[in-house]
This record gives sequence, C-alpha cells and structure tokens, in this order.
Amino acid sequence: MKSPLYPIKFTPILKDKIWGGEKLKTILNKPSTLKNIGESWEISDVEGDTSIVANGSLEGQSLKHILSTYQADLIGNKNYKQFANTFPLLIKFIDAKHDLSIQLHPNNALAAKRHNSFGKTEMWYVMQADPDSNLIVGFNQPMSSEIYLKHLENKTLPEILNFDTVKTGDTYFIDVGRVHAIGAGVLLAEIQQTSDITYRVYDWDRVDNAGKQRELHNDLALEAFDFNMPDNFRVNYLKAENKTNTMVSCPYFTTNYLKLTKTISKTNTQDSFLVYMCVSGQVTVKSNGVSTHLQTGETVLVPAILKTIELVTDHAILLEVYV
Repeated sequence: MKSPLYPIKFTPILKDKIWGGEKLKTILNKPSTLKNIGESWEISDVEGDTSIVANGSLEGQSLKHILSTYQADLIGNKNYKQFANTFPLLIKFIDAKHDLSIQLHPNNALAAKRHNSFGKTEMWYVMQADPDSNLIVGFNQPMSSEIYLKHLENKTLPEILNFDTVKTGDTYFIDVGRVHAIGAGVLLAEIQQTSDITYRVYDWDRVDNAGKQRELHNDLALEAFDFNMPDNFRVNYLKAENKTNTMVSCPYFTTNYLKLTKTISKTNTQDSFLVYMCVSGQVTVKSNGVSTHLQTGETVLVPAILKTIELVTDHAILLEVYV
C-alpha cells in the first residue's frame, strides 16, 4: 500500500533576539514583522515550539502529532526505538547582527540530570559572512579552570578565546563542553540535538531595552566545561559536484554536503529520515509522487519510509542530515 507520507515542509518558527538582525528576511526571505530576527527554527520538537506542517495533505498538523501517528515510518526503526515520539534534531538558520554571548552546552548526562533534556552537540555551516566577521570556538591557549575563572572574574575572558575569521562554506563542529559564540555579521545553518539548554558565561556587559543584563549561568557552566578538548572543531570536507560528501559524522547526526549542477536520484539506505537544508540555489525534492520546492533558506523532511528521492536542479547546495 502506498504511504501517505511525502517530503514535508514546516512553517519556520522565528525568534526575536537581542543580537538578531534582518538577514533572515532579506537573504532567506522569511516573512516576519519582528525587528531583530535571530533564529529561524526550521524543524523543531522542543517543548512549546513544535513545528507545524506547511504543505500537502498533512498541512496544519504538528510534528509531534505526525510522529506519534507514523512513528518509524517517519523517523526510522532505530530512531523510534531510541527516541519514541520525540524528534531527535533541531534544525535552524541563525543571523547574528551582533555578537552572541560566550556560551557552552552540557552533555547528555548533565542535561538529563539537571533539565530532563538531551545535551546539545551541534554544528555550523557558514552561509554568508560580512568582511572580517568571526566565530569564537575554544581557547587560544592551553586552559584550566583556574585560568578561566581568573579571566572571567577580571572581565578579560575575550583575551583567552579563539577568534576565527570565516567565509561562506566554513564548517565547525561544536561538541558539548566547548566554549563558543557566533560573531556579528555571520549567517549560518545550525544542526543540533533537540535541546534548548545553553549556559551563558559572558554577554559583553550589554543590557536590554529595560536596562537589564541577561542572566549568566557560570555556576552551572563550570561543571559542563571540558578544558582539555583538542582543537579539532574546524571541519574539512570534499566538495565534489553531484556527489555525497561527508562533513560531520557523530553519534547524534551525520551531515553531508551536496553541490548539485544537475538533477540526481538518491536512494535512502539509512534507517532514518533525511533532512535537506537548501543553503544556496533552489531544488525540487521529489518522492512518492509529490514534488516539494526549496529555495535558499528552506528545509524539507523526507520520511524514512521514502527510499527513492529525486533532486531536480541546475544549481543548489544542500546539507543532507540524518540520524
């Protein structure tokens, strides 16, 4: 019997942020009246922010509802056994008009104990970067809790942080326990575990419209830090055209790079859904007799039961994600 599932788009959940800007509207064409859009949550099962289907016969239904209805047909057998009715990834686009706070995320064990949540392993793909804009990832010297706390107390934390000037295509893997921040002028795609747990340790001493500083989480963060992490966060990957190029493969997700100059057919050999993020150009994703069109800044979920996929384009760069 033919599956009722098809390549699914969701209505973006837009987040107003103190550091947000206009690029999600001007570059990625997100419709909004918000002034400072910092994030577009493309696929989310975070409590209180569940995505709603935007196309096809399931339009108007929540991701939570279709997952509980279609179960392994949507996300795959192994994923359904592990995650049940929780979608395991949070897919975003982020625009930093101003620097984000210096922050880090807890691992699974700490997040479960403290917040009844997953940890937050994530990766970034830079879609656009203003001249001299940067990402902060890790430290610029060997680090200990004593050195870190001294600089934190003296408000000299930026002196020990690693700043990388970035350009389109640069990719970073942000493991739990690693200090990081997105710098002003960077537009990027973010793939992460389903979690909204962030420990903010420094926020540039800025205040909101009411004159208040945002909350810091330094006590919580100290136990979450891994001060001995190697500098292996920059991702080197091949960019062969019309082929699948692996970028990141970790226990929580795999992300591939596809630079397409022609239509290709793909077979999903994974026991998983596929997510396609269109980070340049445009593409039509065809499967199960349904065509779903993506422009730059749009995302589609291809259910696990759909094994044959056609990507119709003459120019597109896609991030392909599965668990």
